Order: sequence, then structure tokens, then C-alpha cells
Amino acid sequence: MTDSTRKWWALAAVGSGVFMSTIDGSIVNIALKTLQETFQTGLNTVEWVVLSYLLTITALLLSMGRLGDMIGKRRVYLAGFIIFTIGSALCSLAWDINSLIGFRVVQGVGAAMVQSMGAALLVNAFPAKERGQALGYIGSIVAAGISVGPALGGILIRSFGWQSIFYVNIPVGILAIMISLYALPNDRQRTTQRFDIPGAGFLAVSLLLILLALTEGQYWGWSDWRILAFFAFGIVGLLLFVWWEHRTDAPMINLSIFSNWTFSASLLSSLGAFLALSFNLFLMPFYLQNALGYDPQQAGFVLIATPLALSLSSPISGRLSDRFGTRWLAISGLVVSALGLFSMTTLTTESTTMGVFNRLLLIGAGVGFFQSPNNSAVMGNAPPSALGIAESLISIMRTIGQTGGIALAGAVWAARVTAAAGESYDPINAAPPEALVAGLHDAMMLAAGFCLIAIIPTWLRSQRADQDMVVERSTP
Repeated sequence: MTDSTRKWWALAAVGSGVFMSTIDGSIVNIALKTLQETFQTGLNTVEWVVLSYLLTITALLLSMGRLGDMIGKRRVYLAGFIIFTIGSALCSLAWDINSLIGFRVVQGVGAAMVQSMGAALLVNAFPAKERGQALGYIGSIVAAGISVGPALGGILIRSFGWQSIFYVNIPVGILAIMISLYALPNDRQRTTQRFDIPGAGFLAVSLLLILLALTEGQYWGWSDWRILAFFAFGIVGLLLFVWWEHRTDAPMINLSIFSNWTFSASLLSSLGAFLALSFNLFLMPFYLQNALGYDPQQAGFVLIATPLALSLSSPISGRLSDRFGTRWLAISGLVVSALGLFSMTTLTTESTTMGVFNRLLLIGAGVGFFQSPNNSAVMGNAPPSALGIAESLISIMRTIGQTGGIALAGAVWAARVTAAAGESYDPINAAPPEALVAGLHDAMMLAAGFCLIAIIPTWLRSQRADQDMVVERSTP
């Protein structure tokens, strides 16, 4: 297999994994209302079908990235496929909400292994001058998975029940494993390095405690002693992690990587962007189904708008970033995304399908123009020996943003709906449509603000480093 052929097979292998993980997330989001009704549980409980998955990924990503850098990215990637597929089968057999949440943790373990290796495998397969293009293709595949998920999920739920949304991962997972076995070179390594178990433990537990505080604070109360304890022990754990990484001979992360401001600033921008965008991802299915009265299938087709725009804009922004740099493209994407989120504050209980669709298109176009250049800036400023760690950090910023954003969106939405309705509703979807829309307006205003704040680190990062990346990629 020639190098030019190998890179496209590598894209197919990585793309199939990305497609599998994104289709799962988007299918589950459209099913939340159905799961809430099926298991007769509240919003705070059904959120954990999403949050348990994201928490597991966040806690394990860096460990898996480090493991891939040590023993071979292909081995970790393939193992992740297998675990994720098994987890999907188990989710379809769940007998109550608690078992479903538990099996989602199994899925999360596999997803952490897949997500920590995807971009690193691609960066190795494509030449530097095509890095942005390759990551742009991945952005389109992400969009395809998100596009197919809501529509397919709506059809499956309506026709076969909620269990079928997990069955769909099984054939996709098997196909992905077969392609990966054929396409990805065996990069198995022999190393005398030790895996940093204490560092992995400090980091995983710290992130878990902080994210638990963020997700449960809205229900237990932010001044509750348990929430304060989670925050306190989480912060102490992160400090212990930094202390240990400086002390040990084989750290999980060489902390000097963060001295590159372009690398660090791009990660900060990613965190802010996904914090903002998770408001839209979490709240729009509830708005469409509860305020406008759409069924899951109708809602799924409307939600295609964002990933559709992302799939069109992502390859374009990837190619442009290879030629002109990443900084201004990322800023323009954040501005467009903020405008799209702000436009949600004009929705009503009588908004038309096209009115909602066009707003979602605007958000998707902004995400596409931001994500590919920003990810390219991260990977382009990471040392070759730490590509697995760099990809893991991108995914951690995304999952922390999504987890914190979902928790914050749920808290703001519930509080503002209660204020607008004049009384408390449990579950929240029993509130009047007008109150739901009023809560949506306040939440989306906050989301647009977060998106604008994410511009700051991108604006401040080194323009010289950006120009150097363009020169590097233009060199044959």
C-alpha cells in the first residue's frame, strides 16, 4: 500500500470510529424525553444517561492517550472499538435507568480509548501540509454522525423502541474494527517507561469530583457540604497531580508542553466554545418536543441543520487554515456561533420549522469554521512524541465543556422556567410552553456570552506561531 493510499484508508478507519461515537451521542440526546417517560424518572436522573458517559470519557482520556503513546496507538484504538461495541449491546438490554447509566459507563471506557487516538493516528498518516485538510474531513464525519443520529434515532424510537438506538452501534462497530485492522499500521512499541499510575489516579479522581460537583450542585444546592467537599477535594487532587508530575521520572504529561501559548490558548478556546454549544445541544430537543409539540422523528430532522452546516464548512475551513493560518478562522467561527446562539433568544411557541432550522444552520457553520483550525493549532504545536496526549487534551476540553455546559444549562433553564411560571415544576417538561421558551431565552443569552469569551485566548495567541505553521505546511 502506497503512502498516498494509506492515508485515505487511515482516514476511513479513524472516520468510522468518530462516526460511531458521534452517532451514539446524538441518538441518545434525542431519546432523553422518551427515556424520562419510559422509566418514570426526573430530568436530573435522565441527564445521567449522557453525563455518566461524558464523565467516564473525561476521567480516562489522558490515561488512554499516554497509554497509546507508550504501547502503540493502534492497539488502544482497536481495544476501544471492541469495548464500545460490547457496551452498546449491554445498553440495549438495560432493565431500568440505573442499569442503563451503568452500561453507559462501559461505553465511555471504549469511547475514551477511541477518542484519545483518532487525531493522532491521522496526523501520523497525513503530511504536515495537509493536516488542516485531514482534520476538516474528520469534522465533516463528526457532522455526518450528528446528522444521522437525531433523524435515525427518531425513526428507531418511533418504530422499534428506545433499545434500538443502541443496536445500531453494533454493525457500525464491527465494520470499524475490520477497517482498522486492515488500514492502520501496527505501531506496537516496546518501552521501558512505566505507566504513571499515581498521576492517572490523581487526575481521574480530581476531574470526576469537580464534574460531579458541577452536575449535582444544581439539585443539592451550591452551598451543600457535599458539593463544597467535591470541589475542595477535586482542586486538591489537581494540585497533587501537578506536584507528582514534576516529581516523577515518568510523568503522564510533560507539563512543559503548556509553555507553548498557542497550544494552551487553543485548548482554552475549545473549552469555552463547547461550554457554550452544549446549551444548544441539550436544550433544543426539549424546546422542539415540549414547546412546539414535535415528535422525536420531527425533532430529529430539524436538528440535522447544525451538523449539516458543520459538514459543509469544516473541510473548507481546514483547507483555508493550511494556506492562511488558524487564528482568524477560529475567531470568525466563534463570532458566527455566538450570533447563532443569540438568535435563539427570538424563538417563540409559534416559531416555524424553517425559522428554527436557519438558526441552527448558523450555529453549525460557526462550529465548522472554529473547530478544524483550532484543533489543527493544538496538534501542530504539540511535540510528535505527545500527539496522543494532545488529542486527549482536545477531547478533555470538549467533554468538560459539554458536561459543565449541560449541568449549567439544566440549572439555568430550570431556574428561569420556574421564575417565569411562578411555581416549581417536577419534571420540568410539565411547565407551560411559554415558561419553557422564557427559560430558553435566558440560557441561550448566557451561551452566546460564553462563546464570545472563548474568543479572548484565540485573539491573544501568537500570530507568529500561526505564520510558522503555514510555512511548515507549505514546505514540500
